[in-house]
Amino acid sequence: MWRPAAAVSGSGCRSRPSKIRAPMAKPDDKGAVPTIYVVDDDDGMRRALHALLSTVGYTTAVFSRPSEFLAAFTSDAPGCLVLDIRMPDMSGLEVQQQLNRRGSMLPVIFITGHGDVPMAVQAMKEGAFEFIQKPFRDQDLLDRINHALKLDGENRSTVARHAEIQQRLESLTPRERQVMNLVVDGAANKVIAIDLVLSERTVEIHRAKVMEKMGARSVAHLVKLHLTLLGTPGA
Repeated sequence: MWRPAAAVSGSGCRSRPSKIRAPMAKPDDKGAVPTIYVVDDDDGMRRALHALLSTVGYTTAVFSRPSEFLAAFTSDAPGCLVLDIRMPDMSGLEVQQQLNRRGSMLPVIFITGHGDVPMAVQAMKEGAFEFIQKPFRDQDLLDRINHALKLDGENRSTVARHAEIQQRLESLTPRERQVMNLVVDGAANKVIAIDLVLSERTVEIHRAKVMEKMGARSVAHLVKLHLTLLGTPGA
C-alpha cells in the first residue's frame, strides 16, 4: 500500500529550495485532481521525492513495490508516474509494458542510473514520456512532471471529446448517417437526393437532424467532427 513519507537525505535529488517552481495541478474534465505516482524500491529516494512533491502542492502516492502500484492504479486516474527503471522484483520496463497492455495513457518518467541508458532508450521506444538520470536537480524533475501533466490533460481531453462525438454519432439513424457521410464529402442536397433516391425536402429534413444531433454549427464544423472521429491530425 502507498503511504506518505518524510524527507531524508542521501537520495539522487539535488535540492534547490529557494528556486523550486511548480504550478498547482489542475483538476481534469471530471474534476479529478492529478496524482504523481512514485514507484521506487530505494527508501531514501522515495521519501525525498514524496517530500519534494508534497512541498510544492502535488497530490502524491508512493510505492516501494511495482506490484502494489499496479494493484492500486486505475487507468482512468489522471497524473503521471515517476518510475525507477531498475528494481529487484519487477523492472520499470516491465511495469511500463503492463501499463501499455492495460491501455493506460499515464505519462511515465523514468529515473535512471549511469548504466541504465540503453534501458531508458528502450523505454522511450515503448512510449515513455521522459527519463532523468541520477543525480538530478529538483527543478529538472519538476519541469518534466509539469510537462507530463500537461500532456496527460491534453490526451484525456482528446479522448473525452472523441467519446462525446462518438456518442452523438451513435444517436443518428442509419439514414441520417448516410446523409452525413455524403454531406461531409461535399455533396449538394440534390446529389444526395439522387444517390439515396429521396426527395430534396426529405434530404433537407435529415440534414437538419444530423446538424442538430451532432451539435454542428456549420458544414465545416460537421466535417471537423467527422475528422476527429477518424483521428485526423489537426482536426
